[in-house]
Amino acid sequence: MRIAVTGAAGFIGGAIADAAEARGWEVVRFGRRPVPGILSWDLAGPPPARPPVVDAVVHAGAHVADWGPARLFHQVNVLGTRAVAETFPGTRLVHISSSSVYPWWEPCIDRAEEEVAVGHLGAYGRSKALADVEARRHPDALVLRPHAVYGPGDRTLLPRLLSNIRRGTLLSVGHPGILHQLTHIGNLTTAALAACSSGAQGAVNVADAAPVPLGAVLRSVLDATGHGDIAVKYVPRPLAMVLAGVSEAAALASRRPPRLTRYAVSQLGMQRTYRLDRLRGGLGVEPISTTLADAGKWMAEPRHVRPA
Repeated sequence: MRIAVTGAAGFIGGAIADAAEARGWEVVRFGRRPVPGILSWDLAGPPPARPPVVDAVVHAGAHVADWGPARLFHQVNVLGTRAVAETFPGTRLVHISSSSVYPWWEPCIDRAEEEVAVGHLGAYGRSKALADVEARRHPDALVLRPHAVYGPGDRTLLPRLLSNIRRGTLLSVGHPGILHQLTHIGNLTTAALAACSSGAQGAVNVADAAPVPLGAVLRSVLDATGHGDIAVKYVPRPLAMVLAGVSEAAALASRRPPRLTRYAVSQLGMQRTYRLDRLRGGLGVEPISTTLADAGKWMAEPRHVRPA
Protein backbone atom coordinates (compact mmCIF):
# COMPACT_ATOMS: atom_id res chain seq x y z
CA MET A 1 0.00 0.00 0.00
CA ARG A 2 1.26 3.46 -0.93
CA ILE A 3 -0.42 6.42 0.75
CA ALA A 4 -0.02 10.18 1.02
CA VAL A 5 -0.50 11.94 4.35
CA THR A 6 -1.08 15.68 4.71
CA GLY A 7 -0.14 17.36 7.96
CA ALA A 8 2.59 14.75 8.40
CA ALA A 9 4.73 17.11 10.49
CA GLY A 10 1.95 17.37 13.07
CA PHE A 11 0.76 15.19 15.91
CA ILE A 12 -1.97 13.23 14.14
CA GLY A 13 -0.56 13.18 10.62
CA GLY A 14 2.87 12.18 11.87
CA ALA A 15 1.46 9.35 13.96
CA ILE A 16 -0.56 8.03 11.01
CA ALA A 17 2.47 8.17 8.72
CA ASP A 18 4.62 6.38 11.32
CA ALA A 19 1.99 3.67 11.86
CA ALA A 20 1.68 3.11 8.10
CA GLU A 21 5.43 2.72 7.68
CA ALA A 22 5.52 0.34 10.64
CA ARG A 23 3.21 -1.90 8.60
CA GLY A 24 5.59 -1.77 5.67
CA TRP A 25 3.54 0.73 3.67
CA GLU A 26 5.18 3.39 1.53
CA VAL A 27 4.26 6.90 2.71
CA VAL A 28 4.52 10.24 0.93
CA ARG A 29 4.51 12.87 3.67
CA PHE A 30 3.26 16.41 3.10
CA GLY A 31 3.65 19.35 5.48
CA ARG A 32 3.36 23.12 5.46
CA ARG A 33 7.12 23.56 5.58
CA PRO A 34 9.68 21.46 3.69
CA VAL A 35 11.90 19.53 6.08
CA PRO A 36 13.86 16.31 5.56
CA GLY A 37 11.43 13.54 4.66
CA ILE A 38 8.46 15.88 4.13
CA LEU A 39 7.30 17.50 0.90
CA SER A 40 5.95 21.06 1.04
CA TRP A 41 2.19 21.64 0.71
CA ASP A 42 0.76 24.73 2.36
CA LEU A 43 -2.97 24.04 2.41
CA ALA A 44 -3.63 27.79 2.23
CA GLY A 45 -1.88 27.85 -1.15
CA PRO A 46 -1.85 25.86 -4.39
CA PRO A 47 -1.50 22.06 -4.43
CA PRO A 48 1.64 20.36 -5.75
CA ALA A 49 2.04 20.55 -9.51
CA ARG A 50 2.79 16.83 -9.74
CA PRO A 51 0.84 14.92 -7.08
CA PRO A 52 2.12 11.41 -6.38
CA VAL A 53 0.31 8.30 -7.51
CA VAL A 54 -0.97 6.61 -4.34
CA ASP A 55 -3.59 4.08 -3.29
CA ALA A 56 -5.07 6.40 -0.66
CA VAL A 57 -4.59 9.86 0.81
CA VAL A 58 -5.09 10.59 4.50
CA HIS A 59 -5.90 14.26 4.95
CA ALA A 60 -4.79 15.15 8.47
CA GLY A 61 -3.55 18.67 7.77
CA ALA A 62 -5.55 21.45 9.44
CA HIS A 63 -5.32 24.72 11.31
CA VAL A 64 -6.25 23.82 14.88
CA ALA A 65 -6.92 26.49 17.51
CA ASP A 66 -9.74 27.76 19.69
CA TRP A 67 -9.29 31.29 18.41
CA GLY A 68 -7.99 33.08 15.35
CA PRO A 69 -8.89 34.79 12.06
CA ALA A 70 -11.89 33.16 10.41
CA ARG A 71 -10.29 33.66 7.01
CA LEU A 72 -7.28 31.52 7.93
CA PHE A 73 -9.46 28.69 9.25
CA HIS A 74 -11.52 28.78 6.07
CA GLN A 75 -8.51 28.87 3.75
CA VAL A 76 -6.68 25.98 5.39
CA ASN A 77 -9.47 23.74 6.63
CA VAL A 78 -12.22 24.24 4.05
CA LEU A 79 -10.48 25.30 0.86
CA GLY A 80 -7.49 23.12 1.72
CA THR A 81 -9.74 20.07 2.04
CA ARG A 82 -11.37 20.92 -1.27
CA ALA A 83 -7.92 21.17 -2.87
CA VAL A 84 -6.88 17.77 -1.50
CA ALA A 85 -10.09 16.17 -2.80
CA GLU A 86 -9.63 17.76 -6.23
CA THR A 87 -5.93 16.84 -6.37
CA PHE A 88 -6.75 13.16 -5.79
CA PRO A 89 -10.12 12.76 -7.56
CA GLY A 90 -9.86 9.03 -8.22
CA THR A 91 -8.04 8.05 -5.03
CA ARG A 92 -9.43 6.79 -1.74
CA LEU A 93 -9.74 9.81 0.58
CA VAL A 94 -9.62 9.48 4.37
CA HIS A 95 -10.33 12.82 6.02
CA ILE A 96 -9.58 13.48 9.68
CA SER A 97 -12.58 15.49 10.84
CA SER A 98 -13.61 16.26 14.43
CA SER A 99 -16.41 15.66 16.93
CA SER A 100 -16.71 19.46 17.08
CA VAL A 101 -18.90 19.24 13.97
CA TYR A 102 -21.77 18.13 16.25
CA PRO A 103 -24.04 20.66 18.03
CA TRP A 104 -22.10 22.57 20.70
CA TRP A 105 -25.18 23.64 22.65
CA GLU A 106 -26.24 20.19 23.83
CA PRO A 107 -24.52 17.13 25.30
CA CYS A 108 -23.35 14.34 23.02
CA ILE A 109 -24.80 11.25 24.67
CA ASP A 110 -23.88 8.11 22.76
CA ARG A 111 -24.19 10.21 19.61
CA ALA A 112 -24.27 8.45 16.27
CA GLU A 113 -22.77 9.81 13.04
CA GLU A 114 -25.29 12.56 12.40
CA GLU A 115 -25.03 15.37 9.86
CA VAL A 116 -22.86 18.29 10.90
CA ALA A 117 -24.43 21.15 12.86
CA VAL A 118 -25.24 24.44 11.16
CA GLY A 119 -24.36 26.78 14.03
CA HIS A 120 -20.91 26.97 15.67
CA LEU A 121 -19.33 29.04 18.43
CA GLY A 122 -16.15 29.85 16.56
CA ALA A 123 -14.25 29.71 13.31
CA TYR A 124 -12.57 26.39 14.08
CA GLY A 125 -15.75 24.37 14.58
CA ARG A 126 -17.40 26.04 11.60
CA SER A 127 -14.44 25.33 9.33
CA LYS A 128 -14.20 21.67 10.43
CA ALA A 129 -17.91 21.19 9.72
CA LEU A 130 -17.60 22.69 6.25
CA ALA A 131 -14.44 20.65 5.59
CA ASP A 132 -16.30 17.50 6.65
CA VAL A 133 -18.94 18.25 4.02
CA GLU A 134 -16.31 19.06 1.38
CA ALA A 135 -14.53 15.76 1.97
CA ARG A 136 -17.73 13.71 1.69
CA ARG A 137 -18.37 15.17 -1.76
CA HIS A 138 -15.41 13.15 -3.00
CA PRO A 139 -16.65 9.96 -4.74
CA ASP A 140 -14.60 7.63 -2.50
CA ALA A 141 -14.29 9.30 0.88
CA LEU A 142 -14.58 8.42 4.54
CA VAL A 143 -14.36 11.00 7.30
CA LEU A 144 -13.23 10.10 10.81
CA ARG A 145 -14.60 12.13 13.74
CA PRO A 146 -12.40 11.77 16.85
CA HIS A 147 -12.96 13.56 20.15
CA ALA A 148 -10.09 14.95 22.24
CA VAL A 149 -7.10 13.14 20.71
CA TYR A 150 -4.23 12.47 23.12
CA GLY A 151 -1.19 10.23 23.41
CA PRO A 152 2.53 10.27 22.55
CA GLY A 153 3.26 13.42 20.56
CA ASP A 154 0.33 15.44 21.96
CA ARG A 155 1.36 19.06 22.40
CA THR A 156 -2.13 20.54 22.68
CA LEU A 157 -4.81 18.76 24.70
CA LEU A 158 -3.15 17.62 27.93
CA PRO A 159 -0.50 20.38 28.01
CA ARG A 160 -3.30 22.95 27.80
CA LEU A 161 -5.09 21.30 30.69
CA LEU A 162 -1.96 21.55 32.82
CA SER A 163 -1.47 25.17 31.82
CA ASN A 164 -4.60 25.98 33.83
CA ILE A 165 -2.82 25.24 37.11
CA ARG A 166 -2.82 28.38 39.26
CA ARG A 167 -1.50 28.58 42.83
CA GLY A 168 -1.69 24.87 43.48
CA THR A 169 -5.11 24.43 41.87
CA LEU A 170 -6.17 23.17 38.47
CA LEU A 171 -9.20 25.03 37.13
CA SER A 172 -11.69 23.08 35.04
CA VAL A 173 -15.29 23.40 33.88
CA GLY A 174 -18.45 21.63 34.99
CA HIS A 175 -18.09 18.84 37.53
CA PRO A 176 -15.93 15.71 37.98
CA GLY A 177 -18.67 13.32 36.89
CA ILE A 178 -19.05 14.63 33.31
CA LEU A 179 -18.42 11.75 30.92
CA HIS A 180 -16.00 12.14 28.04
CA GLN A 181 -14.93 9.62 25.43
CA LEU A 182 -11.37 10.60 24.62
CA THR A 183 -9.44 9.27 21.62
CA HIS A 184 -6.02 7.69 22.08
CA ILE A 185 -3.83 8.41 19.07
CA GLY A 186 -3.39 4.65 18.60
CA ASN A 187 -7.13 4.23 18.08
CA LEU A 188 -7.16 7.01 15.51
CA THR A 189 -4.15 5.70 13.57
CA THR A 190 -5.65 2.20 13.49
CA ALA A 191 -8.93 3.60 12.18
CA ALA A 192 -7.20 5.74 9.56
CA LEU A 193 -5.19 2.83 8.17
CA ALA A 194 -8.24 0.55 8.17
CA ALA A 195 -10.15 3.25 6.28
CA CYS A 196 -7.51 3.36 3.55
CA SER A 197 -8.47 -0.10 2.29
CA SER A 198 -12.10 -0.13 3.41
CA GLY A 199 -15.02 0.46 1.09
CA ALA A 200 -16.97 2.27 3.81
CA GLN A 201 -18.08 5.83 3.06
CA GLY A 202 -19.71 8.66 4.98
CA ALA A 203 -18.63 9.34 8.56
CA VAL A 204 -17.27 7.24 11.42
CA ASN A 205 -16.91 8.27 15.07
CA VAL A 206 -13.54 7.38 16.59
CA ALA A 207 -12.94 7.21 20.33
CA ASP A 208 -11.64 5.05 23.15
CA ALA A 209 -13.57 1.92 24.11
CA ALA A 210 -15.66 3.54 26.85
CA PRO A 211 -16.36 6.93 28.44
CA VAL A 212 -14.44 8.15 31.49
CA PRO A 213 -15.42 10.78 34.08
CA LEU A 214 -13.69 14.12 33.67
CA GLY A 215 -12.50 14.07 37.26
CA ALA A 216 -10.78 10.72 36.78
CA VAL A 217 -9.05 11.98 33.63
CA LEU A 218 -7.73 15.09 35.32
CA ARG A 219 -6.59 13.16 38.38
CA SER A 220 -4.79 10.62 36.22
CA VAL A 221 -3.00 13.33 34.24
CA LEU A 222 -1.96 15.18 37.38
CA ASP A 223 -0.67 12.03 39.06
CA ALA A 224 1.19 10.84 35.95
CA THR A 225 2.92 14.19 35.44
CA GLY A 226 4.12 14.67 39.00
CA HIS A 227 1.31 17.00 40.08
CA GLY A 228 -0.37 14.67 42.52
CA ASP A 229 -0.61 17.41 45.16
CA ILE A 230 -2.63 19.71 42.88
CA ALA A 231 -6.31 20.16 43.76
CA VAL A 232 -8.99 20.47 41.06
CA LYS A 233 -11.59 23.22 41.20
CA TYR A 234 -14.60 23.18 38.88
CA VAL A 235 -16.23 26.35 37.60
CA PRO A 236 -19.96 25.84 36.83
CA ARG A 237 -20.52 25.76 33.08
CA PRO A 238 -22.94 28.75 32.92
CA LEU A 239 -20.46 30.92 34.83
CA ALA A 240 -17.57 29.63 32.73
CA MET A 241 -19.48 30.53 29.57
CA VAL A 242 -19.97 34.09 30.83
CA LEU A 243 -16.31 34.39 31.75
CA ALA A 244 -15.32 33.05 28.33
CA GLY A 245 -17.51 35.62 26.62
CA VAL A 246 -15.79 38.40 28.60
CA SER A 247 -12.39 36.91 27.74
CA GLU A 248 -13.25 36.83 24.04
CA ALA A 249 -14.49 40.43 24.10
CA ALA A 250 -11.24 41.52 25.75
CA ALA A 251 -9.28 39.58 23.14
CA LEU A 252 -11.03 41.42 20.32
CA ALA A 253 -10.13 44.74 21.93
CA SER A 254 -6.52 43.84 22.73
CA ARG A 255 -5.90 41.60 19.70
CA ARG A 256 -4.47 38.95 22.00
CA PRO A 257 -5.78 35.38 22.23
CA PRO A 258 -8.35 34.88 25.01
CA ARG A 259 -7.37 32.74 27.98
CA LEU A 260 -10.77 31.03 27.85
CA THR A 261 -13.14 30.52 24.93
CA ARG A 262 -16.79 29.54 24.73
CA TYR A 263 -15.78 26.73 22.39
CA ALA A 264 -13.50 25.23 25.04
CA VAL A 265 -16.22 25.53 27.69
CA SER A 266 -18.78 23.85 25.45
CA GLN A 267 -16.45 20.96 24.66
CA LEU A 268 -15.27 20.37 28.22
CA GLY A 269 -18.33 21.23 30.27
CA MET A 270 -20.88 18.84 28.76
CA GLN A 271 -20.99 15.10 28.19
CA ARG A 272 -19.27 14.04 24.98
CA THR A 273 -19.77 10.32 24.30
CA TYR A 274 -20.23 8.58 20.96
CA ARG A 275 -21.58 5.45 19.33
CA LEU A 276 -18.81 3.32 17.85
CA ASP A 277 -20.88 0.78 15.90
CA ARG A 278 -19.44 1.91 12.56
CA LEU A 279 -15.89 1.94 13.90
CA ARG A 280 -16.23 -1.64 15.14
CA GLY A 281 -18.50 -3.11 12.48
CA GLY A 282 -17.64 -1.01 9.42
CA LEU A 283 -13.88 -0.70 9.89
CA GLY A 284 -13.26 -3.73 12.10
CA VAL A 285 -11.49 -1.65 14.75
CA GLU A 286 -11.81 -2.62 18.41
CA PRO A 287 -10.55 0.48 20.27
CA ILE A 288 -8.40 0.30 23.37
CA SER A 289 -9.55 1.86 26.65
CA THR A 290 -8.39 5.26 27.83
CA THR A 291 -4.87 5.06 29.24
CA LEU A 292 -2.95 7.93 30.78
CA ALA A 293 -0.44 6.03 32.91
CA ASP A 294 2.50 7.02 30.68
CA ALA A 295 1.37 10.63 30.16
CA GLY A 296 4.28 12.01 32.15
CA LYS A 297 6.78 10.19 29.96
CA TRP A 298 5.42 11.09 26.55
CA MET A 299 4.55 14.66 27.46
CA ALA A 300 8.20 15.20 28.40
CA GLU A 301 9.50 13.82 25.11
CA PRO A 302 9.87 16.17 22.12
CA ARG A 303 8.15 15.24 18.89
CA HIS A 304 10.72 14.58 16.15
CA VAL A 305 9.99 14.26 12.46
CA ARG A 306 11.78 11.16 11.26
CA PRO A 307 14.06 12.01 8.33
CA ALA A 308 13.81 10.13 5.06
